[in-house]
Amino acid sequence: MQDTIVCPTCGTEIVVSETLTAQIGENLRKEFDAAARRKDNELAARLEDLRAQEQKIELSRQSLEEQIANRVAEERTRLLQEATTKAHESVALEIGDLREQLQEARTKAAEAQQAELRVRKERRELEDEKREFELTVNRVLDEERTKIREQAVQQANEASELTMADKEKLIGDLRRQIDVLKRKSEQGSEQAQGEVMELELEDLLREQFPMDTFEPVPKGVHGGDVLQHVLDGSGVRCGTFLWESKRTKAWNDAWLSKLRDDQRAARAHAAVLLTAEMPKCFTTFGYMDGVWVTSRACVPGVASALRAGVIEVARTRRSLEGKQTKIEQLYHYLAGSEFRQRMEGVVEAYVTLKDDLDSEKRSVQRLWAKREKQLERAIANMAGMYGDLGGILGPSLPQIAHLELAAIPDDGEPPLLEPVGVAADDSPF
Repeated sequence: MQDTIVCPTCGTEIVVSETLTAQIGENLRKEFDAAARRKDNELAARLEDLRAQEQKIELSRQSLEEQIANRVAEERTRLLQEATTKAHESVALEIGDLREQLQEARTKAAEAQQAELRVRKERRELEDEKREFELTVNRVLDEERTKIREQAVQQANEASELTMADKEKLIGDLRRQIDVLKRKSEQGSEQAQGEVMELELEDLLREQFPMDTFEPVPKGVHGGDVLQHVLDGSGVRCGTFLWESKRTKAWNDAWLSKLRDDQRAARAHAAVLLTAEMPKCFTTFGYMDGVWVTSRACVPGVASALRAGVIEVARTRRSLEGKQTKIEQLYHYLAGSEFRQRMEGVVEAYVTLKDDLDSEKRSVQRLWAKREKQLERAIANMAGMYGDLGGILGPSLPQIAHLELAAIPDDGEPPLLEPVGVAADDSPF
């Protein structure tokens, strides 16, 4: 069988023999073998280049790994040195601080011992002064009792029996009344203070004269503050007093005319004005424009004297009914200067005793206040030092019951120094 090929140009069919086919196939095989060898050579050359590049890359990688290892070793060494240096510095600082705290604790302990010695010494001195003061007070009180007893004996010949009984009772209650006055003198606003003074006046009169009856005047109604109806031993009304209290910083003359009008409206035998600020012409009490003006200290004496006079007038009136002359004499006696002078003599004894007691009380209070401040300062210093030692020593410090708070939990102290170091896994690489 013969193969034919067609010419692409003219379309003529050409018969291809086996020999020509074998030659063409041989030529093609040679060309293919040459091309394959060229390809193999090119591939071998490229493979050689790749191997060379691979060796270069391997060498570069090894060099980079060596550089990285050296860098890591250097950085680890540097970090270890820095950590060691910081640890040494921190430990040295902590040790220095602890030494300073120990020295401060020793200093404060010494100061506390000195303070305790001073406190004990001052306490002994205070106890000695207290005993000496009590002895002095007892001596003064004995002397005052002797003076009062002598004055009472001297005045017994001049005053009535009822006045003397009131005076003896007043002497027994004088200290308590002074304390009550002092506490109430600082209370409230001016209106509230006035109400306190009115209530105190009524309480004082009720306590001083339990047999009498008292009628407080309601707020907003004209007529003073308290109406005192005087009763004698048999319960017979002998007269009426109108009391009014003023607790202001300045004296006002208009009070007198108003109180006289209230006295006429109440049909009272006498009008008494209790004032915290006395007029310039009086120091303790006196009779001014038909009104008795008195201070707080003289209220018991003035009330006792007026009450004794009214009871005596009533007795005289009952015993001398129809004898107008005797009544007029008694009236002139009560309204005259002799009766006022006798009242002044009775009340001045109370004023003198009150001033002496106030002076003694102020001196004692100053001394006690000074000692209390010293004790408070010593205790405050002791408590502060105890707190400082507790912060340093912790639970090992012996507890003092009077300086401890109730049930404070103690969880122990934190460590003074945290461990410092760098591990291999802590490297940033």
